[in-house]
Amino acid sequence: MDWLLLFILLLTTIFTWQNCQARDVVKMSTEKVLIKKLLSEYKERGIMGRPVENHKEILTVKFGLSLIQILDLDERNQVLTTNVWVTYEWKDIYMRWNESDYDNITKIRVPKGSIWEPDIKLYNYADERMEERRDANMVIHSDGTVLWIPQAIFKSVCKIDIMYFPFDIQTCRMKFSTWSYDGGQIDLQDLYGVKTGFELTDYVKSNEWDVLRSGVDRNVITYTCCPDAPYVDITFHIQIKRKPAFYNYILILPCILLSSLTLVLFWLPPESPAKMQLGMNIFVAFFVLLLLLNESTPPASASIPLIGAYYCLNMIMITLSTFLSVVIVNLYFRGSKSRVPRPIKTIMVDYIARVMCMHEQVKTKKTPNQEVMRIGIGKGCNKKDKNVKYDKVGYYEMQAENSWREQSNGVLPNDLTNFVEQDKMGEMSTSLSGHFDTLSCDVKEIKGYLKKMMDKAADKEAKEVIAREWRIVALVLDRLFFFLYFFAIVISVCIVFKNAFFDDTDIPDVH
Repeated sequence: MDWLLLFILLLTTIFTWQNCQARDVVKMSTEKVLIKKLLSEYKERGIMGRPVENHKEILTVKFGLSLIQILDLDERNQVLTTNVWVTYEWKDIYMRWNESDYDNITKIRVPKGSIWEPDIKLYNYADERMEERRDANMVIHSDGTVLWIPQAIFKSVCKIDIMYFPFDIQTCRMKFSTWSYDGGQIDLQDLYGVKTGFELTDYVKSNEWDVLRSGVDRNVITYTCCPDAPYVDITFHIQIKRKPAFYNYILILPCILLSSLTLVLFWLPPESPAKMQLGMNIFVAFFVLLLLLNESTPPASASIPLIGAYYCLNMIMITLSTFLSVVIVNLYFRGSKSRVPRPIKTIMVDYIARVMCMHEQVKTKKTPNQEVMRIGIGKGCNKKDKNVKYDKVGYYEMQAENSWREQSNGVLPNDLTNFVEQDKMGEMSTSLSGHFDTLSCDVKEIKGYLKKMMDKAADKEAKEVIAREWRIVALVLDRLFFFLYFFAIVISVCIVFKNAFFDDTDIPDVH
């Protein structure tokens, strides 16, 4: 009985062991067995050191970048942030196998860190993170070729030239090289074999930047720290152009409108108080735009953006136009303190006014001449009849029509002749003579008063002529400054925005 139980227990043990062995064989696939075997042997050799048989042998590592997206270009900090796929390719002699021994398996995948990998770094990095690459498995072929394509977000230093902002074209570079191996140990090569730069098959277009072109250069540099061994680096460069649509609405259009509004300063009449207020308001508006521009550009840039210079130029011109407006207002209300100098009057009225098409505004109104009026008054005094000078005060109007007609011909009226012939008394003659003397004195006083009034009117007219000459000079200057400012705006706009108006660069389709 005991022997029977022992026999049954033995059979159960054998059967269980066989089942476990069968299960182990199912779990361990050929690929898994191959990976386990290769990694186990690799671990015994160690992952440190290049996978070469002779230490003098040069290991070739091919390197390439696939641009996925331009995440950001920080102009203030001069940092380019890109999303890329990094491609490494090299041969590891310790990861070879015979395909026929392992069910014709041509390639396997192993995790990062299980085998040797090149220490290729971004030299011009600007990242506070410790690691910019994402974990990804390595694909290994049967001949030992290792292909590793990890995802990465690089932040690289990019020198920004903002002279033509926001119509600028930037060229950024990304320099990659091994950190500890020189050119005698690792030969770094371009993966694609031609200088195409970034691989753009999976590129996602940016909302702010267009890719114009890209390229790559292979350089051999000897550093000061290691003069005996040159280092090989692969430098990618990409040229991108900004899309200025957003800035056209917040910086360019308000700038041009405010510049055009400044022209109104020279069209407002000098007596209007808005002439000075408008200039100050436009100056404040340009200052606000300048603050907005300051937020978008690096403060320590080597070059000043032309649009910033355009803002400053407009602020200077607005300040100058306000100052000129004060001068024009002062000339307009100068009055008759002094006459306009002859050279200024000749240049402004005779030449500049004609060029500015201001003929109607500078015409002088024809007014009665004081000398002509004086000649008209004294003209009757040359007649032989002394009573003609009394005509101005109605001497003839107090007599009958026949009487003053005969008197005007030098003949006394009949009634007066009879009166003189019949009355020969001295008293009547004396009375008539006194009557004429009194009347003559009154007429002289009236003539003196009229002369005083006419002199006063003539003086007032002369002052008005002088004041009008100053007003004409002010108006001509106003029109002259308007055209000068207009041409200055047109020239400055053409200089600042020539890249936007005359740039015919074709942007290639990156897809």
